[in-house]
Amino acid sequence: MKSDERWAIVLGASAGTGAAIAAAVARDPGLHVFGVHRGHYPDDARAVVEAVRASGRRAEMHVGDAGTADAAYAIAERFRALAGTRSVALLVHSLSGASLGRFLNTHGDQLTPRHVEKTFNYLAHSFAYWAQALHDLDLLAPNARILGLTNVLHDSLLHNTGLVAAAKAALDMYMRHLAIELGRFGHRVNLLKFPTVVTPALPALLGPAAMQRVDEVHRDLIPAGRICTVEDVARFVSILAREETHWLNGAMIDFTGGMMLRLLDVVLQPDSSHLRRPPARAATA
Repeated sequence: MKSDERWAIVLGASAGTGAAIAAAVARDPGLHVFGVHRGHYPDDARAVVEAVRASGRRAEMHVGDAGTADAAYAIAERFRALAGTRSVALLVHSLSGASLGRFLNTHGDQLTPRHVEKTFNYLAHSFAYWAQALHDLDLLAPNARILGLTNVLHDSLLHNTGLVAAAKAALDMYMRHLAIELGRFGHRVNLLKFPTVVTPALPALLGPAAMQRVDEVHRDLIPAGRICTVEDVARFVSILAREETHWLNGAMIDFTGGMMLRLLDVVLQPDSSHLRRPPARAATA
């Protein structure tokens, strides 16, 4: 297949990391983009379409829920009518929709079976459903990449995110088994683990004071001295979509920037001044 006929399907493409990835892979390696989103950020979705088309690539958006098996097959069939078989060079699974809370009824936020089902569908099961749909409908291009996105909840626990961490653990197992099964067909399946990034939903959820604290803590935690951006993540996904990464398979790729390396330092010494960049040395004669 010619390179100008290859597509990226981005699940969760209207805002945040998914939107940045859609624009980035249109520029490099030059993929057309089929984005799927739930319609919560229509202006952002239009901006993604404009960015992709500004790179000389085609852009199509589908508004709907992508988190169930039925939805995966239905949307994949719609895509096949648009682009034909063996046209998907990259699938990026960037779906949100998790429920937060505790497993026990101790703080009024106990998780229910409905929360469990929804969270696992969006964060984990849908990854497998989409892989099945693309394979069954013969949509995967030669040497296709399937990429899931995950976070540092594998490494450090947050009090009300136990269900998210459990779903991400399931996502990891799906990735490993699919890497084996799809590897024989020449395809590659991986997860990209990255740190906290600022998305449109985060400031609205936390508020200005908490966002300032998030920025301060991450400047101390991450050796680079700043919070990661969605553009950082998107540029790296562009690299993963290139032919040079064809041997990378079944991997949990650590793109956290060393976020967890200084955790004890930050916790045990709240001042954190010892973590920051020292002043520049004066020039000597």
